[in-house]
Amino acid sequence: MKLNGSAFFILFLVIQSFAILTVAKDFDFFYFVQQWPASYCDSRRGCCYPKTGKPAEDFSIHGLWPNYKDGSYPSNCDSSNPFDDSKVSNLESVLQKQWPTLACPSGDGLKFWRHEWEKHGTCAESVFDERGYFEAALSLKKKANLLHALESAGIKPTDGKFHTMGQMKDAITKSVGYAPFIECNVDSSGYHQLYQVYQCVDASASNFIECPVFPHGRPCGNKVEFPSFSSASSHDEL
Repeated sequence: MKLNGSAFFILFLVIQSFAILTVAKDFDFFYFVQQWPASYCDSRRGCCYPKTGKPAEDFSIHGLWPNYKDGSYPSNCDSSNPFDDSKVSNLESVLQKQWPTLACPSGDGLKFWRHEWEKHGTCAESVFDERGYFEAALSLKKKANLLHALESAGIKPTDGKFHTMGQMKDAITKSVGYAPFIECNVDSSGYHQLYQVYQCVDASASNFIECPVFPHGRPCGNKVEFPSFSSASSHDEL
């Protein structure tokens, strides 16, 4: 069967539309996840400081993850749009400070950022492109300012001092307006440490919202340590 020019064009548009719908997965909200570097390093696997040196004593970005209200999530949605470091080249110095890698061996962050974009970012291409994904996460970190929220409530990074889970959640809720989910790790002494903070963000990746569902992360006991990172070893590897 031969197609005239008009029919061929319509068929082309239909195929393109189908391809876009196939790639652009629907989702309901984002988890914006930050981690506390001292707790990341004080675990069985340890950590390696990035090639740029030891990060500052501040929360660092783990990722911005599209999610569904039933607790499931899409992943690796578009293999045709792999991470391209040239698209974020003029953001790299900021990403290295705000989104550093602590995995071993020491890296420059590119592997970490590639993983986050390809697994999670490609599932929100209806909202932003690659650069927009990283810019959105950086903007949310600035809005949340978790360290300031905790320190304003008298919860400061200190070894050997414990706070209740309620105190930590209340400090962040008061500052941001919505309750977070806090995930803990357990150090070699068996103490619970503040490890990651999950906050929920609307589907435009612009505003914090009440979480439709909390993740199934590692729970915390009622007494939680907020360990110091500034007093950690200055070696490149822990």
